[in-house]
Amino acid sequence: MTGLTLYVGNKNYSSWSMRPWMAMTAAGIAFEDVVIPFDFAAGNPDIRAISPTGKVPLLRHGDLLVWESLAIIEYVAELFPDAGLWPSDRQARARARSYSMEMLSGFRALRGACPMNIRRERRALQVDADVRADVVRIEQIWKEALAHSGGPFLFGSFSAADAMYAPVVNRFDVYDLVADQETLGYMQRVKAHFAFRKWEEAARAEPWVVPDDEV
Repeated sequence: MTGLTLYVGNKNYSSWSMRPWMAMTAAGIAFEDVVIPFDFAAGNPDIRAISPTGKVPLLRHGDLLVWESLAIIEYVAELFPDAGLWPSDRQARARARSYSMEMLSGFRALRGACPMNIRRERRALQVDADVRADVVRIEQIWKEALAHSGGPFLFGSFSAADAMYAPVVNRFDVYDLVADQETLGYMQRVKAHFAFRKWEEAARAEPWVVPDDEV
C-alpha cells in the first residue's frame, strides 16, 4: 500500500473527483478510495472536517493534504515518475499539461449546462452558442492531439490528459452533443478503458440522487 487516500464525491456526478481517480487507477497506482457523498444542501460536513477548501477531490499522503484535481495528478506523477501519467516526450508533455490546464480553467458554459451524470439516459439537450463553442474547442483539442500521437488516446497511451477530459466524454455522450466519427471513436475508447468502466460501475450502484445535477 502506498499510503495514499483519495477522497472523492458521488461518482455519478463528481467530475473533478473522477479525474485524479482515473489517472491513478489507469496508471496502476494503489490508493484507498473514500467516497464522501455530496447530497447535503450545503455540502457534506465530513469533508469540511479534513479539507481546507471543503471540497473534493482531496489526496492525503501521511500528514500532507493535496487538493485540486490537477495538483493531485502532478503530485502523484512526482511520486511515481515511471507510471506514465504524463507523456515522456517534453513537447508532448507540455501540450498535455496545456490541454489539461485549459480543461481546469475553461469550458464553464458546458460544465454549467451539462453536469456530469453517469446514470443519465442518453437523450439530446438543446444548448446555447456558448456551450456549442466549448464543444467545438474540445473536439479541436482532441483532433489535434490524436493527429500528433496517432492514438488511440490523446498522447498514444492513456495519460493524465485523457483523465482530465474523461468527464467530458460522459457529457458529450449522455447529452448527445457530438456526431463527428473521430470524436465518437475517441469517446468509445475512453469508455472502454478499464478505469472508466470501474468508475461507471460504482457510479451506477450509488443510491444518492442530487436533483440540481439532474438536467
